[in-house]
Amino acid sequence: MKINFNVLDRQFQRYQDEYEKAAKGVLRSGWYILGPEVESFEKEFAKFVGTKYAVGLNSGLDALILAFRALGIGKRDEVIAPANTYIASILGITENQATPVLVEPDNYYNIDADLVEEAITPKTKAILIVHLYGQPTQNIEKIQEIAKKHNLKIVEDCAQSHGASYKKTMTGNIGDVGCFSFYPTKNLGGFGDGGAITTNSETISQKVRALRNYGSLVKYQHDIEGVNSRLDELQAALLKVKLKHIRELTEERKKIAQRYLEEIKSSLIGLPVVSRDSEHVFHLFVIRIKDRDRFQKYLVEKGIQTAIHYPVPPHLSKAYKKLGLGTGSFPITESYANTIISLPLYNGMEKEETDHVIKIINQYK
Repeated sequence: MKINFNVLDRQFQRYQDEYEKAAKGVLRSGWYILGPEVESFEKEFAKFVGTKYAVGLNSGLDALILAFRALGIGKRDEVIAPANTYIASILGITENQATPVLVEPDNYYNIDADLVEEAITPKTKAILIVHLYGQPTQNIEKIQEIAKKHNLKIVEDCAQSHGASYKKTMTGNIGDVGCFSFYPTKNLGGFGDGGAITTNSETISQKVRALRNYGSLVKYQHDIEGVNSRLDELQAALLKVKLKHIRELTEERKKIAQRYLEEIKSSLIGLPVVSRDSEHVFHLFVIRIKDRDRFQKYLVEKGIQTAIHYPVPPHLSKAYKKLGLGTGSFPITESYANTIISLPLYNGMEKEETDHVIKIINQYK
């Protein structure tokens, strides 16, 4: 049996008629940029997250970049961020010429709230929390207290946490701005690039609306320097279809993850720790194992494809050599990077496929 890490077309086939109807509607409308589909999706997505506003953008990275820009964060400012994250989280900071100040993760793979305050300096302007792999950052109350005490903004990277919640509050409605990606593999993924910010601030939402459209809210009136970062009508229409089904799709992912949690018995495997305070939506099912290369090779031989999220932490990438942080700077992050591996988990994954993954892992010695 061959099992791919992800099979995107199975989810498409489930709702194929709805997707094709939505796509044809846009194509036949003759309106392809910043039209009724984007406006409608923004309202529906804001309602889903629980915020007053959502603004559709070109990508999750642009959401991060424009979120910090809208908050006025730039040169000589510092942003506290998790060391254990995808590089896009850090790019959102440095694209605004601000400096990331990295903090080690906890055992949920997210920023350790107990280490945040000691990283604050007079230059600190914001805290970036990343809800990695689909589980919200923990001890958010402490992070909120620290932010209030030091007059800092909280930006959420929700690229992997669509529909996840911390104590009943959706990610994207916890900080000042939430940043989402709709890349095809995401739990709420489109059919190309796409992103959005969510916020309860009209000022921030209007600033991002202007920034995404060359700095303009009124055609040919440019009050600020902006960019071109607009979610297009076609993607918005397709995302609206998937948003209608996101809860059932999430439950399906959670059931597969629960089987992994309950039925993988190998003592060599470190299973993810799931917090009782959170609803984990399992964008990824990440385990830890010491001899990862041998384990991954074994799975390939058995027809099981896996992935590594992520093998090189941002501070060890060539892109951020300028930060002057070498090997050993963040030992917990580096340990994770050397031992994590993601198992197949996707909508449309069949019971027999899940059975096979569990069986093969339990046979590993």
